Amino acid sequence: MTISDDTISPRNWKSVLQHDAPASLVVFLVAVPLSLGIAVASGAPVAAGLVAAVVGGVVAGALGGSVVQVSGPAAGLSLVVAELVHTYGWRATCAITVMAGLLQLVLGGLKVARAALGVSPAVVHGMLAGVGVVIALSQLHIVLGGSPQRSALGNVIELPAQILDNHTHAVMIGVLTIGVLLVWGRIPRLRAVPAPLAALMVATLTAAVAGWDLTKVDLKGGFSSVQGPLMPQGDWHAIAGAVLLVALLAGVESLLTCVASNRLHDGPRADLDRELTAQGVANVVSGALGGLPVAGVVVRTTTNVRAGARSRWSSVLHGVWVLLFTAVFAWMIALIPLEALAALLLFIGVQMVNLAHVRNLRNHREMPVYFVTMAGVVLIGLAEGVAIGLGLAALLALRRLAWVSVDVRQAGERCWRVVVTGSLTFLGVPRLTEALRGIPAGAAVELDLHLDFMDNAAFEALHAWRLEHERTGGVIDVDEPHGEWYSAAINGVRLFPARIPPRHDRWWLPWAYRRRPGPMDAGAGSYALIGADGGSHEDVPVVCEPQGVPDLLEGTREFQRRTAPMVRPLLHRMARKQSPSHLFITCADSRIVPNIITASGPGDLFTLRNIGNLVPRAGAAPADDSVAATIEYAVKVLDVRTITVCGHSGCGAMAALLGEVPDLPALRNWLRHGRQSLARFVAAEPCDDEAGPLDRLCRTNVIQQLDNLRTHPFVDTLVRAGKLELTGLYFDIGAARVHLLEQERFTPVPELRTG
Repeated sequence: MTISDDTISPRNWKSVLQHDAPASLVVFLVAVPLSLGIAVASGAPVAAGLVAAVVGGVVAGALGGSVVQVSGPAAGLSLVVAELVHTYGWRATCAITVMAGLLQLVLGGLKVARAALGVSPAVVHGMLAGVGVVIALSQLHIVLGGSPQRSALGNVIELPAQILDNHTHAVMIGVLTIGVLLVWGRIPRLRAVPAPLAALMVATLTAAVAGWDLTKVDLKGGFSSVQGPLMPQGDWHAIAGAVLLVALLAGVESLLTCVASNRLHDGPRADLDRELTAQGVANVVSGALGGLPVAGVVVRTTTNVRAGARSRWSSVLHGVWVLLFTAVFAWMIALIPLEALAALLLFIGVQMVNLAHVRNLRNHREMPVYFVTMAGVVLIGLAEGVAIGLGLAALLALRRLAWVSVDVRQAGERCWRVVVTGSLTFLGVPRLTEALRGIPAGAAVELDLHLDFMDNAAFEALHAWRLEHERTGGVIDVDEPHGEWYSAAINGVRLFPARIPPRHDRWWLPWAYRRRPGPMDAGAGSYALIGADGGSHEDVPVVCEPQGVPDLLEGTREFQRRTAPMVRPLLHRMARKQSPSHLFITCADSRIVPNIITASGPGDLFTLRNIGNLVPRAGAAPADDSVAATIEYAVKVLDVRTITVCGHSGCGAMAALLGEVPDLPALRNWLRHGRQSLARFVAAEPCDDEAGPLDRLCRTNVIQQLDNLRTHPFVDTLVRAGKLELTGLYFDIGAARVHLLEQERFTPVPELRTG
């Protein structure tokens, strides 16, 4: 579907007539009953809802920032309007609508529309759910043939007595309306007619045929019955607050609907500032003509897109149809029973409590905001409920931003480990100091600070504890993997969270470069101990281990401390079975780390390492069952589908083949398996590449070992059947570049480019 924002031109007439005109008729059929119902719920003249529908379609549709959004009277504003009508009267409410529109014009001109997106969706959904509950409770009394009370609580209290009263005709028409609404959409052949329109038509015809005594909609005079605005009288502070409330609620609902409409189509993205300005113009016009406040409405917008609309002309035309219908067929609207409209509003109110939103908010732990806002709207009032919801959302956001976790564990005799995670602010100081108090004096402490922020109060508390602990003979190893907030504070350096460069992971660094700052990792994080005075204690032994402990134990300590918690769930699932996809044969050279050069993880590679990455030929002497056993197990048991031989530059085994083999009997015997590689190298024609003899032999050796693999019958059979693939790699250590074997030539593996 192609969405267009172009103005009407001869070439676009066909698209408008083919797509937008039919969609506008569908939206019109939905808009008329909803506009009537919202006007009734707002305590406004019924014609005011139709005026707002016309203005929302024609004005907001033509000027708006979204090409598919449909505006009109919104159920979410009905409580505010009802309160304003009760306090100031209808004509004064129209004046408040005009002033709210002017305020929206100013806000749109100031380009502040995106600020509305900062409102928590939990507050918005909670507000709408609360409005829905209030509407449903009030309209339920009308369906039962009575009158609604002034508050939701009053409606609940009076409900039992209302149910006990006998209002046969009202109840029957209400049940009939709701029944049609529930069933209509489930019958495929009837979906062409919107359910609200069908429900009102069935209810009206039934009431007319049966001759039931019901209250009819009052639409005498049509649009001519509406009255213009009149300046409200009373406290100007309260009036200003009402203007602000209408402007903000209508604006926020419109902008959120506008953002939601972007997900419904693939056309031009909505201009929020333009949309807010258009809503302001529409509210000025609607209020001046005696209409309800205008806002973007989700139901009509969704209907518009699903009906096939491709431009803003669908919204404009729907407003034109409402105007023509009211001018010509106003007498038909006067036949609709008021109880049927109440049943429609009851149905809409229940639907406003959207359980899908509740599930989404639960995933983000925002359900308290939703329910508190809803309860505030129902029990106290719309403005008060929204204010309470906003306050709670702000408090929860502050709590999350200031969240800090302090984990203190004993890692060994006289050795403790402290992990602090989150944002360390003054709010977290009590938790921090309480946790640190349990560490005995003189103990060695590993202090890991995984912080995204640290304020001065937190630094002072942490630093004071450290000075006191070191004064009693304790040793503290401070490590900051994510940002050097603590060390920067010691050195008087000012840090900005948004400007802190990401620190590199250190698992791939050699041990020598991880113990203290070296030429390769300056500024990238190290194990140098930061002294309380800001200096590096390079002479202090690594805590929790005796001085002179082998590097291997330090590495295992690093694994247990940092990597094990992250990979433990993965390894737990692999504990009983391995399913590698590759057999990786490479050299025992300490500079070759298969997982680094292949970016693989646990369970990916079944690895065979030996001097020279050699594969003895089948039946070769001296026999070597170890390599053959590895290949057999990988192919026949693990069912790998690829065997890769990876050589590397500067291989010591190949250097030994070119020169005199050291006087090491076992090595001399093993290198006999490389004689075919040497013979192949000697027989090859000289190359004019820049590589020297040693590196050329290293590459030739990879090719030869792949041929050696084919001497094993079970390997050759699978290769011929296409069930096993043999590949060759060559790693240039100095350039840190992997080369792939293609037709006995090695070509560099291309780098992935982004942007």
